[in-house]
Amino acid sequence: MAGSTPASVTAKAPPPAAPVSLAREAWRRFRRHKMAVASLVVLLTMVFLVALGPLLWQVAINDIDFTARLKGPSLGHPLGTDDLGQDLLARILYGGRISLAVGLAAMAMAILVGVTIGAVAGISRGAVDAALMWLTDLFLSLPQLPLLLLLIYLFRDRLKAAFGPEVGVFILIVLVIGGFRWMPVARLVRAQFFSLREKEYVEAARALGASTLRQVVRHILPNTLGPVIVAGTIDVAAAIIAESTLSFLGLGFPPDIPTWGRILFDSKDYLDVAPHWAMFPGAAIFLTVLTINFIGDGLRDALDPRKVM
Repeated sequence: MAGSTPASVTAKAPPPAAPVSLAREAWRRFRRHKMAVASLVVLLTMVFLVALGPLLWQVAINDIDFTARLKGPSLGHPLGTDDLGQDLLARILYGGRISLAVGLAAMAMAILVGVTIGAVAGISRGAVDAALMWLTDLFLSLPQLPLLLLLIYLFRDRLKAAFGPEVGVFILIVLVIGGFRWMPVARLVRAQFFSLREKEYVEAARALGASTLRQVVRHILPNTLGPVIVAGTIDVAAAIIAESTLSFLGLGFPPDIPTWGRILFDSKDYLDVAPHWAMFPGAAIFLTVLTINFIGDGLRDALDPRKVM
């Protein structure tokens, strides 16, 4: 057109936008889940208090004061006392470290065993896959609580003698709980492997001569981590509940080690005169499990590639 200024052929195109990493994109999606973000803040606060609380609240968990027995919350005892006058805040902070450690260790064991068995079954064909799935179905069909009680009765004294009362029971509970939580992870990983091993990038790696191990480690396994992480959050919550159940039944840690479940067990005969004794450890278990489940929901949405947010 007349009078118009022709576009310069030397004009530079705008620079391309910087690529967004997968971790940043997952975090952006996770932040959209308000309950998951709030739960993460609450859980991190609880972990901080449990980890550093004994350093800030320097009251021994075994200090006995009969003059303050079964007292409610006060300035001297913010969460009250038990039947021996022991400070509940100090005992709950101490027990929280054990309960959270049991949950994380049992989750790590369940994830390790489940990913290994699921990966071997998913990449194999024929007899190996059938045998591993038969083993998985066998463990799924076992009654877990009676078998947990039987294993603890059989091996608790041996592990106590070998590693001490606290470490021995910790190892036993982690092995027992983790040993009954790997089956859903194995089935999940196996299903993911069946889907991913036929993808184009895996076929290309196979055509270029990549070994089976390299296909699994570099191309298939990293793409299964999203569902595995979500399953891991569920396993942490389930392990904390299982440890609390065993302690409540008197089959967990020794009576002088105040886990959350053990505190609940000790308070069951005083619910009418000292309800705070059971309320605070019960609230700690409830908040921990609830926040972990909400975080798992947020991670599921953030790591789902089919979900557009």
